[in-house]
Amino acid sequence: MSSSSNAESIAVAARRAFEASQLVDPSERNIALYAIREVLEAHKDEAVAANKKDMEAAQPLVEAGKLSASLVSRLDLSRPGKFEAMLQGISDVASLPVPTGIVNFAKELGPELELHRVTCPVGVLLVIFEARPEVVVNIAALAIKSGNAAILKGGKESIHTATLLSSLISQALSKTSIPATFVQSVSTRSEISSLLAQDRYIDLVMPRGGNELVKSIQNNTRIPVMGHADGICAVYLDESAVEEKAVRIVVESKIDYPAACNAAETLLVHSSLLNTIWPKVASALFSNDVRLRCDAASLGALHENAITQAAQFATASSPEDYREEFLGPTLAVKVVENVQEAIQHVNSHSSHHTDSIVTEDEQAMSAWCRGLDSANCYVNASTRFADGTRYGLGTEVGISTGKTHARGPVGLDGLVIYKYMMRSRKKDGSVVGDHEKGGAGYTHRDLEKGDAPF
Repeated sequence: MSSSSNAESIAVAARRAFEASQLVDPSERNIALYAIREVLEAHKDEAVAANKKDMEAAQPLVEAGKLSASLVSRLDLSRPGKFEAMLQGISDVASLPVPTGIVNFAKELGPELELHRVTCPVGVLLVIFEARPEVVVNIAALAIKSGNAAILKGGKESIHTATLLSSLISQALSKTSIPATFVQSVSTRSEISSLLAQDRYIDLVMPRGGNELVKSIQNNTRIPVMGHADGICAVYLDESAVEEKAVRIVVESKIDYPAACNAAETLLVHSSLLNTIWPKVASALFSNDVRLRCDAASLGALHENAITQAAQFATASSPEDYREEFLGPTLAVKVVENVQEAIQHVNSHSSHHTDSIVTEDEQAMSAWCRGLDSANCYVNASTRFADGTRYGLGTEVGISTGKTHARGPVGLDGLVIYKYMMRSRKKDGSVVGDHEKGGAGYTHRDLEKGDAPF
C-alpha cells in the first residue's frame, strides 16, 4: 500500500472513530483514561527499555553534531519522576470537568423557539512532535477527555518509545467503549506528508517542536495549524525592580530547564540599573554557567563594576541574538530606557510566547500587560510558569502563540469549539416566515444557560 493510500486509511479510521465516539456517554471517557493509566503502569519497565534504545541511538548523533543535546534531554523518559508525572497527568485530566456539552449562549428567538451554543470537539487532530515521547500519552488523554480523535507522529528519535506507548494505549482502549482507532500513530515522514493532504478527514494540525518543524508544516497543508514556532521569551528588569526578586526570577527563568520553550532567551535591563542590580543578576547567572551576549552598555557596566567572570562568560551581542532561541545556557542582554521601549522590543523581536516584567511600579505593570502582544504576560514571575499543568489546565497539548480560538497553554478548553443547537417546540415547527415578512418578529430574549438541550 502506498503512503498516500495508507494515510487516507488512517485518516478515515480516525474520522469514523470520532463520529462513533460522539454517541458514547462522556462518562465513558474517564473509564478509558484510567484503563490507559493502568496498562501503562503495568508496562513501565517495557516503556523504559524502549526509551533506552532511543537514547542509545541518539547519543552517536549528538556526538556527530547531527542532533542537539537539548532535544535529547527532552527524549529521556527515565529521568527521576518523569514517567510518574506522565501517569499523574492522565489522572489530572480525568479529574477535570468534561469540556463538551457546555452551554455558553442561550436565547429565545420567538415563542417556543430556542437557540443554544454548545461546546463540542474539534474532530480529528494530527499531532506532530519531536523528541518528547510522553506527548503520546499527554495528547491521548486530552483527546479522549475532550472527545477528539488523534493521529500522532513522533520524531524518529523517539520511535521505539512512541510506538510502544501508542500500542499500549490502543490495547487499553480495546477494552472500553471508546474505539481502539480513536488514538493512532504513524512512524514515517512520507505518511505525514500524505496526512497533511487529508483535509477532508483531519480538522486541526498541532505541531510540537522547533521552528523548522512548525514552519514546514504550516507551509505544506491546507489544514488549520495551531502551535508556536519559537519560544523566544524575555524578562525585563524595570527601574523599580528589587534586587533579590530580580535575581530569583531571572535565574530560574533561564536555568530551570534551558531547553524548554518557556525558558528566558532575552534579558532587558533598565539603564538606571546598570551599576546596581544588573551586576548582581549577571554574577548570579555566571555562577550557573550562563553565557551572556551583551549590548555595549550592559557589557561595559560589567567591566566597570569589575565583574571578573565577565571575561569568561560575556561577549558582545549581534542583532540576530535578540531573535535567537538558544535552548541552552545562553542569554541575550539589552539595555532600554523605559517600559515602552521594552514593550516595543519584545513585540518586534519575541515569539509572542511568554514575557515577564520585574517591577514595583503599578503603572509599569499595567503598561506591560496591556501593551504586550504575547500569549502569556507576567508580572514578577518566572517565565517557567507557562505550562498547562501549572495553570491547572491538566496536561497540555502544547502552547499556541497564534490568534485562533486557543492561545497560551492549550488544555481541554483549547480542544473544543462549539455548535449552535436550535429547537422549536411549536406544533407545526418554525420557519423564518413566522418572524419576518410581516411575521411576529424576534424576541431575542436571554435564557438561563443551564444544560445542553440534547
